Amino acid sequence: MQEMRYQKGGDCDVVRRGATTQMVIVLTLTAMLGVIGFLAAGTAARSATRTTATVSLRKTKLGLILVNSRGHTLYLFAKERNGKSACSGSCAKFWPPSLQRGKPTVGSGVKASLLGTTRRSNGSLQLTYNKHPLYSFALDKQAGQTNGEGNLAFGAKWYAVSAKGTAIAKASTTTTTTTGTTGTTGTTTTTCRYPPC
Repeated sequence: MQEMRYQKGGDCDVVRRGATTQMVIVLTLTAMLGVIGFLAAGTAARSATRTTATVSLRKTKLGLILVNSRGHTLYLFAKERNGKSACSGSCAKFWPPSLQRGKPTVGSGVKASLLGTTRRSNGSLQLTYNKHPLYSFALDKQAGQTNGEGNLAFGAKWYAVSAKGTAIAKASTTTTTTTGTTGTTGTTTTTCRYPPC
């Protein structure tokens, strides 16, 4: 390491040229590793939802439902019509669309004739089943969870999808009330368990 001495105001300061150069190299490498890590995280996040799609059936507390290649529940959004997605932006963060790359495959009990795609506003292809765009739910952390079932979010309810391609509507709370001699009246209410409602 080279030292360079110079006089400033009567005091002698020592500048280590090699140490300064090493510090610049370390900072540059740290910044480069940070950028590489950021890019790798973005790629991993995209590949988590954009895979060669496999749609299968899985038995859950709701019965047999459609799941993705990781075993996560696939949902439909009741607001959507004509096979077009109505979920983007913050909606798609809570309800990631099931995107397709390559030819989708179907598991046992799933009808290949009901599987299709729709083009999203950003140009990507989203899987559909019986003309319903398919989504997973960000709060379903493990295979077989159905935390999104019956949720009211972003203007409509979300439902797990049956093998027939229809919504599996199961109420989360049921209350029965008896009124005098006129009989029994049943009231079903569904509550929102996750934001935004």
